[in-house]
Amino acid sequence: MQRLSMRALVRAAAAGLPALALALALAPAPAAAAEVLLGPGDVLKLSVYGNPDLALETRVSEAGTITFPLLGQVSIGGMPVVAAEKRIALLLQKGGYVRRPQVNIIVSQLQSQQVGVLGQVNRPGRYPIESRRSLMDLLAMAGGIGPEGGDSVSVLRTRDGTTTRENIDVVQMMRSGELARDLEVAGGDVIYVERAPRFYIYGEVQRPGAFRLERGMTVLQALSVGGGLTPRGTERGIRIKRQGADGRQHIIKAGHNQLLQTDDIIYVRESLF
Repeated sequence: MQRLSMRALVRAAAAGLPALALALALAPAPAAAAEVLLGPGDVLKLSVYGNPDLALETRVSEAGTITFPLLGQVSIGGMPVVAAEKRIALLLQKGGYVRRPQVNIIVSQLQSQQVGVLGQVNRPGRYPIESRRSLMDLLAMAGGIGPEGGDSVSVLRTRDGTTTRENIDVVQMMRSGELARDLEVAGGDVIYVERAPRFYIYGEVQRPGAFRLERGMTVLQALSVGGGLTPRGTERGIRIKRQGADGRQHIIKAGHNQLLQTDDIIYVRESLF
């Protein structure tokens, strides 16, 4: 998929495209191998030009080391691929094993730098990041936000032993053009997409049940989502059951323009006449 410009994405957001479409538009570009930071669990294929006997396929240990022919244990954890190639080449040259060695490393499995994408996405799972990646990049890799997903995305990050959580309203970010909030993610981060908020409607409506609560949704719009009134229903005396901050349920007499809140329960009464 062709990567779109940020200006085009902002125009798409302003036109009201859903979060799923915005996420899919941000398909990540291929990463350069030199940007990979090696870590425990990564599977590497190493070769030295002109020395087939030094070819090796190995896995980086938990200590960030590999065992290389003639050299023994070599520490490469946390290094970019190019730096690891230079370190091994330098050790081969200093040891007098190979004159002007040309070392090549191919990462066949990237296990150390992965981000978990969970919740209401189309393809939840763990995704390797081979270069700088942002929140929207990872949402695109996971197939975008699913139909039941909300606009708010949580990013859990652990830095220096401290875990923090930041909530990002991705739709508002794109509509406002505040792309600075498109966080850069790193291995070990977790992205969680919450289920969209809901409201409930029952009584004399055509389709009682639970429905997605849209931004700024009113009672009249909720009645429309519920299929409208039954022949016995009345728009007079509509009630909203809402749980307050004290944990108690409050009954609110609602008009057409009453704004709904998450988990509101709308009851449509039967007409007495």
